[in-house]
Amino acid sequence: MMRTKVVLKWALILIAVLLLIWFSRSYLDFRVEEIRDWILSFGLLAPLIYMMIYTIRPLIFFPASVLSIAGGLAFGALFGTIYTVIGATGGAVLSFIVARKLGKSIANKDWHGRGRKIQEQLEKNGFFYVLFFRFVPLFNFDLISYSAGLSKIRFTSFFVGTLIGIIPGTFAYNFLGSSLVSGNPKVLALAVGVFILLSVIPILIRNRVTKKNASLSK
Repeated sequence: MMRTKVVLKWALILIAVLLLIWFSRSYLDFRVEEIRDWILSFGLLAPLIYMMIYTIRPLIFFPASVLSIAGGLAFGALFGTIYTVIGATGGAVLSFIVARKLGKSIANKDWHGRGRKIQEQLEKNGFFYVLFFRFVPLFNFDLISYSAGLSKIRFTSFFVGTLIGIIPGTFAYNFLGSSLVSGNPKVLALAVGVFILLSVIPILIRNRVTKKNASLSK
């Protein structure tokens, strides 16, 4: 009976997630310029509104990249990065808390064998794991947050790892967005270069780590 309730609970959660993704892709398809204009329409409250939207963004699965570029368009590279880092970290924390509340039985479960070793590693080195996955795009941003909530990673490790790890990528997106406003070809070229550089480096690290893990498993 208990097992049936657990299966039903997770089935309902999965259905809710799929519906939210469908809703986001079907009805929240906005251009970055439209998002920028709507955010700026709030005047002095625009930064606060932007950070609040970014915080709740994971719950509706709206693309983070689109919102980050809109932030760069609205506030420039520096303040866009600051507001986005605050909002994205808030959203990651919200996702972590939701996952931990809904999956309390999973997060608190004591595994055996290899599962126990993974648990111990996540408890001891959670900060470094989160920092690595935030900097290197191995998995979706929100997937990392929800998965961390279901693991034994400490909240402080998750929070600090996320806060530091997302800064390079966030700056790249916001700088790219702000460069579109300037209209200066040199600034735009520099922004594209920075974006490519900060996008390629994590991919190279990811490929090296993947090859290393593959060689160790042989």
